[in-house]
Amino acid sequence: MGYGGKLREQVRARALRGDAWTLKEIADELGVAKSSVSRWVRDVDFEPRPRRKARKRCPNKLQRAKAAEIEACRVAGIERFAHMTDDEFFCAGLGLYAGDGGKKGAEVHFANSNSAMVAFHCAWMRRFFEIDESRLRVQLYLHADLDLGAANEHWSSVTDVPVHQFNKPYRAVVDATRRHNRHVYGCCHVRYACTHTLRRILGMMDAMILVSSSTINPG
Repeated sequence: MGYGGKLREQVRARALRGDAWTLKEIADELGVAKSSVSRWVRDVDFEPRPRRKARKRCPNKLQRAKAAEIEACRVAGIERFAHMTDDEFFCAGLGLYAGDGGKKGAEVHFANSNSAMVAFHCAWMRRFFEIDESRLRVQLYLHADLDLGAANEHWSSVTDVPVHQFNKPYRAVVDATRRHNRHVYGCCHVRYACTHTLRRILGMMDAMILVSSSTINPG
């Protein structure tokens, strides 16, 4: 293609850019390189077209099979744990604390954004340890633009700890460039200042791991 042909392509490219075509769309339309289009239209003023929302796709065969398998396992799990013994409940709580609980300091400290996990921990604490309810404390980590009142009400219901026993919350500064999916009620930290209780939990947790390891790897 000679110079005249290139000139016609440039004129056409600039006109399409003025109509808010993307660089790729112009390149595909004219059959030229995207880098060439970029040079030709770099000084053309235009208003980008609003992005269309992606159409929600129906789950494919593999996704449906995965969901069905998870649901089948959930049903089987409910049947298996419907009559959980105290020992099983106690070990489950130790395992949960091993993952999300504080191991240092002088207080039992559990943090999670999952309401069911927090409720499980609180029920476990009350079931197996002598808890002075007046010493339980809750602290929320919540983005500054979220509703603190609603979050307080939610976590008070989950933990069964009155709001007046909540510590001052940590309000995180919103950074739209880093995260879009946020927990509407934030992350809940349940604290119980009792060195004796913490030591009991840590000792039993270590014992459970030690016994389990020796059972799995005898000798």
